[in-house]
Amino acid sequence: MNRRNFLLGGGALIAFGGAYVLAANSGKLKVDLSKRTALKMPPLLDTTNSGKLNLTAQSGKTAFFENMVSDTIGFNQSYLGPTIRMKNGALQAQVNNELRNPVTVHWHGLLVPGEHDGGPHIPVNSGESWMPQMQINQQPATAFYHTHIHGRTASDVYAGLGGIIHVSDNRDEDRAIPSEYGVDDLTMVIQDRRFTSRGQLSYDLSMMDAMHGFTADTILVNGQVNAVASVPKGIVRLRLINGSNARIYTLSADDDRSLHLIATDGGYLNKPRSIDTLRLSPGERAELLVDFGNGNTMTMISAGDPNTGPGGMMGRVRGMIDNVVDRSFVVMPFVVDDRLPVRFTAVPDQINGDEPDLENQEVAVRQFSLDMNTGSGGMMGGGMMGGGMMSNMGINGQSFEMSRMDLKVKLGTVEKWIVSTSMLAHPFHIHGVAFQVLRENSGQPKPESIGWKDTVVVDSVTEMLVKFEMPASQDNPFMYHCHILEHEDRGMMGQFTVS
Repeated sequence: MNRRNFLLGGGALIAFGGAYVLAANSGKLKVDLSKRTALKMPPLLDTTNSGKLNLTAQSGKTAFFENMVSDTIGFNQSYLGPTIRMKNGALQAQVNNELRNPVTVHWHGLLVPGEHDGGPHIPVNSGESWMPQMQINQQPATAFYHTHIHGRTASDVYAGLGGIIHVSDNRDEDRAIPSEYGVDDLTMVIQDRRFTSRGQLSYDLSMMDAMHGFTADTILVNGQVNAVASVPKGIVRLRLINGSNARIYTLSADDDRSLHLIATDGGYLNKPRSIDTLRLSPGERAELLVDFGNGNTMTMISAGDPNTGPGGMMGRVRGMIDNVVDRSFVVMPFVVDDRLPVRFTAVPDQINGDEPDLENQEVAVRQFSLDMNTGSGGMMGGGMMGGGMMSNMGINGQSFEMSRMDLKVKLGTVEKWIVSTSMLAHPFHIHGVAFQVLRENSGQPKPESIGWKDTVVVDSVTEMLVKFEMPASQDNPFMYHCHILEHEDRGMMGQFTVS
């Protein structure tokens, strides 16, 4: 079995410098739909009536390929976790840990206090439970939950400890937006993974992987390899979540049809924005409306990761290769099923989402440099599937220390954060806040950076206005970090209080 065929479909493989490169066939990637299985949605865990949520971190076995089983971990199942639907108001959560190692559940995208955030200071040890009594209060959004144990985040998320949250107000019918879970409202967790020749999940971390982040040659959507999504002959909503450790996707439709962006990390935009491509970095979420009214098949494809190239090439060399080699690959084909009910046939003109408007305020200014080498030493555990790696990454010249508080922020204020990098593109995530991107590389924000955000790609200099409305104590601070998980585990992270 050649696992690259699962990724390519009918695309061509060419050799370059000893590494395999994805090449388009006459400008289009060919997909053999006969070899694909139907895309499944994660199980839906609806808390809107009960106000109660129960998650259990557990081990299991997952067959990503037929008759080939991998050891995996997940929430309430063997790999990944259910889609949690919740509404504003009280939510009694219970997180149980049946694994041998500690876990946390970080509610990535929920605006909750530090004591409920689930960062690395709130471990749930083996055989124990964590029961935060939470209060949800934010606009409808697609969020992400995952473990966040420092030094184990990369390996444990890779092995399966992650899932999706829908914050809902049950008003999508009024917005003329599809909301039938798994029919015209599809949740898609996109990940890249490596497998052994026996089809077993592999996290064998090399120094190059640690440097630019762990990327892989096989694409999974909702934990499935080689799936195809069936959609009705009308408007379909795609909730896209980048659950990869490091890969940055640049998504587009193979037939050049428009993608209508309706929401970013923190919720709805004021109106749909027609886009050709969507950049999505680890931890980012976006919602699209796509028109399948013509009945034609569409394949979602991605350009190559901007941080890596053939043989691990980076920077200028990788850029030169991209000029002559098409590194596009298949993410997910969609086929129209006339048996599915069509509920909407047009993209709405307005959504009336709560877009940020924080400009023209007098704010404090902070600057952050994302550093690939701080000169610090020390070993850091590689977790479930990886070996130790040197901790030599940091922010503003300092590698992360659990005992050191980096910032103290005043509750109810807005600050301007200027984040820069001189190497690679880094997805920058801040816990417990929503922010407005002001400028990217001296220009206007990209479409996917409009709206309320909690994660943004920094590939040179990014300016943002950050709103601090949730408290965080010395014992339970908020984090800010690169969401390339190998960078985070190696020290590209800081922490702050809000009071």
